[in-house]
Amino acid sequence: MSRTLNPNELSDALASVAGRIRRSLAVVHNGRRGAGAGVVWRSDGLIVTNNHVIAHGKPRVTLDDGREYPARILAQDTEIDLALLHIEAKDLPAAPIADSRGLRVGQMVMAIGHPWGQRACLTTGIVSGLSQVETRGQRGSAPVIRSDVRLAPGNSGGPLINASGGVVGINTMIVGGDISLAIPSQLVEGFVQQALGELSGAPA
Repeated sequence: MSRTLNPNELSDALASVAGRIRRSLAVVHNGRRGAGAGVVWRSDGLIVTNNHVIAHGKPRVTLDDGREYPARILAQDTEIDLALLHIEAKDLPAAPIADSRGLRVGQMVMAIGHPWGQRACLTTGIVSGLSQVETRGQRGSAPVIRSDVRLAPGNSGGPLINASGGVVGINTMIVGGDISLAIPSQLVEGFVQQALGELSGAPA
């Protein structure tokens, strides 16, 4: 029989989750207009962020341990606001990726990023909706995760994580000032796999 956590145990558990995911959080500098967040998606130097974060400059990436690298843009998708970067670094602490298809409305989620330049700030909320939004491109629409976590400039490109610390989405924008959107991890992983396939010359 499962045991209910008391408030102190729950608080400690969330702090532990935040500490683990922070190691996989990067600062993505665009070279011109500031910075956003990024997620170490693979240990061999692959970083996922929002396309709008790196759209106007030559990106550089600062890791949680302070190391800074120039980043090469491997792929961009303006329709779903994703970009895949690569830095010349190995054995990075890749974020654990959870399957966003398991999300349910009402579940707790957390966002971590760099709002207004403050490093690795965490906000919590619940999933308020799982829906589709219209996009300008071939897809025509894309799935999104709606939540009530608070976001601000600097959160873009950072992870939305579940209570276990798994990345379920990439935060992308604020709608109406109080509803936050994230790109589901399932869609992000598909974007990464397609990009790597195209780079390797594999058939689509």
